[in-house]
Amino acid sequence: MPYKELNLNLTDDEVAIKNSVHEFARKVLRPASIKLDKLSPEDVIKKGSLFWDVLRQAYSLGLHTFLLPESYGGLGLSPLGVHIVEEELAWGSIDFAIALGVATFPAFLSMLAPTDYLLENFVYPYTKDKTASFIGCWAITQPNYGSDTLAAGTDQFKNPHIKGEITARGDGNEWIINGTTSAWVSCGTIATHATVFLNREPSMGMAGGGICIVPTNLPGVSKGKPLDKMGQRALNQGEIIFDNVRVPKDNMIIDPDAYEAMTDITLAAANGSMGAFLTGVARAAYEEALDYAKQRVQGGKPLIEHGFIRHKLLHMFKLVEAARAMSRSALVYNLTNSPPDTKYSIASKIFCTEAAFKVAHEASMIFGGYGVAKEYYIEKLFRDSRAALIEDGSNDSLAIFAGELIAKGEE
Repeated sequence: MPYKELNLNLTDDEVAIKNSVHEFARKVLRPASIKLDKLSPEDVIKKGSLFWDVLRQAYSLGLHTFLLPESYGGLGLSPLGVHIVEEELAWGSIDFAIALGVATFPAFLSMLAPTDYLLENFVYPYTKDKTASFIGCWAITQPNYGSDTLAAGTDQFKNPHIKGEITARGDGNEWIINGTTSAWVSCGTIATHATVFLNREPSMGMAGGGICIVPTNLPGVSKGKPLDKMGQRALNQGEIIFDNVRVPKDNMIIDPDAYEAMTDITLAAANGSMGAFLTGVARAAYEEALDYAKQRVQGGKPLIEHGFIRHKLLHMFKLVEAARAMSRSALVYNLTNSPPDTKYSIASKIFCTEAAFKVAHEASMIFGGYGVAKEYYIEKLFRDSRAALIEDGSNDSLAIFAGELIAKGEE
C-alpha cells in the first residue's frame, strides 16, 4: 500500500514529477537494487550488468540532472522539487539515488563557479549525456582524513598541522596532482571525472585547498577494487590513485581563497540531500512493516491488531513525518539562500539517518525472524540505513562540527 503523505499544496508540476519518479523507482530502481545486492561488487559493475542498464535509463530520463537548473540543461526543479525527487529515488533504491547525486558533482560545482571552459567541458557534456558515459564523483575522503575534511567554519579547519594528503603543484599551464583517496568515494571506480578536493597551501591547513576536475582516463590515474561492504551494495565505491597526474590549469575550479566557503556550500547540499534520501528509506521501511503487520498472524490474529504493534507503527510513522519536515525545510532553505546555514543540513542528515535506522530496526523486529532473512526487503533496508550513519561525514563528527558553529553563535 503506497504511503499517503499530507497535502502540502504541491504544484501540478511537483505532483507530476513525484508520481513519475515514484513509478520509475518502483518498477526499475527497487527490483534492480535487490538483485544487485546479492552480487559481488565486481559483478555489480561488470560489462553487461543490470547496473549499467538501470543507470542508462535514469540518464535517459534526465534524472542525473535533478540538481541542475534548466538554463544549464538540467531538470530545473524548485528546491522542493529536488527534495521530492530525492525522496522518491531513495524510496526505490538508496544505492542508485546516491550514485545519481554524486555523478553530478563536476557539473554542479562548475556551475557554481562558471567559466566558458568549465561549462563547455564539464556541464553541457554532462547534462546532454543520455547513456551514462559521463559519471562524476566526489573525491574528498582520504586514508588519514575523513570527516575532518568537511569541517569548514571550525577552528581545526585552519590548523596547519591538519592538511589533506592529496596535493596539487603548479607547473606552467598545468597542475600536477598526487595522492590517494580512501575507498569510500561513491562511484569511485566507475567515474569518468573525479571532482578532487585537494591541498594547495599546507600552511593554511584544510582551508588551503582547491577543487579540481580530473578526467580519470588521464595518465597516472588508477583505481582500486570496488569496496565490499555491508549495505548499499549496488552503490559502487572505491579508491582513486593520482600519481603525477597532469591536468590543465583551467580544471581548477576553486583556489584556496574560496575553498572553505565552497566546502561549506558542498557539505550543505550533500548533507541536505542525505536527509531527503534517508527520509525515503525510512518511509520504505515503514511501509514494509505496515504491510507485513496486516498479513502476519500471531496469537490468533494479524499483528496489526495487537496494541503493541500499533504503538510501534505509530512511532515509526512519527519518525518518517518528522524526517520529511526537517529535511525539506533544511534543503529548501539551503538551496535558496547563499551562503547556506550548514548546521541545518548537518542536523537534517544526522536526524534523518538515525530516524531511518530506527524505523528499519523496528520494522525488522515486527518481521521477527524474517527480519534478518535475505529473502525479505527489510533486511536490505536495515543494512542500507546503517551505512548512512557514516556517509557524507560520520554523524558523531558532524555533530561536533555543528556544535562548534552553534557555540560560536552562528545564525
